[in-house]
Amino acid sequence: MRPADRFVIGTKRLMVALTGSRIANGGGIWLLAALFAATGAYGVSRGGHVEMVTESARDIADAGANLVGFKIRTVNLSGQNHVTPGEILATAGVKPTSSLPFLDAEAARTRLEATPWIKRATVQKLYPDRLDIQVVEREGFALWQKDGKINVIARDGTVIAPYSDDPRYVRLPIVVGEGAQEHVVEIVEALDLVPGVRDQVRAAIRVADRRWTLKLRNGMDVRLPERGLDDALTSLAVLDRDKQLLTRDITVIDLRLPDRVTVRLSDAAYEARQADLKAKNKAKKGGNT
Repeated sequence: MRPADRFVIGTKRLMVALTGSRIANGGGIWLLAALFAATGAYGVSRGGHVEMVTESARDIADAGANLVGFKIRTVNLSGQNHVTPGEILATAGVKPTSSLPFLDAEAARTRLEATPWIKRATVQKLYPDRLDIQVVEREGFALWQKDGKINVIARDGTVIAPYSDDPRYVRLPIVVGEGAQEHVVEIVEALDLVPGVRDQVRAAIRVADRRWTLKLRNGMDVRLPERGLDDALTSLAVLDRDKQLLTRDITVIDLRLPDRVTVRLSDAAYEARQADLKAKNKAKKGGNT
């Protein structure tokens, strides 16, 4: 058996002995604090077993603190919705045997805020035996599709969770492509200003991480400019209101140039237009004879 393993087993036995003892005075907690420091130093000196030894030392320290009345008996949680209480406690490092003095509140807060769903966390120790944990969760803002995978993202672009059929997600706007998650607020807020256009959009595609192309539900593409996004969408809304542009037989609307709108007809519409032009030209020639 390795020396480090023998040491861990020995400290575990000591912890059990202390838990079953009647030590319940101020000297007991300070003795355990000294043991905690000593075992931590031992772990460092042994090299390669620091985590194992430190965990055992913390268990001993918790046992001593619990004997003198500092066992965490009440945990008040607030703000959680997507993250379960069990996940919060596990992430914060709170176990059934944890004591208040030896819980690192700052480290617990840091670990909680590293969780994708949690934007901010507050961890407060209220002696002798109460712990308050408050979290502010991120909200799903949009769906981001990249490399065939769809994730729920927050307003700041943080990936929160893989997409599922959760009713909270199905109506979120969809953005696609590299960099789309970092500019999602830009396109969502711009579309919110023109609800008549927004309601026809199936997805907003980020192109070369410079501009957007809207893919409409009818299959039409709307190419938007790098600059002047709001103005381009306002012009599109006006054209749709006055000329029903978004319901015509068109495959592409190009708004990248500020002084013109270019459209590409569908194959059927193009052939119909060509046939119409030929008929008109034929009629003109016949009228000139």
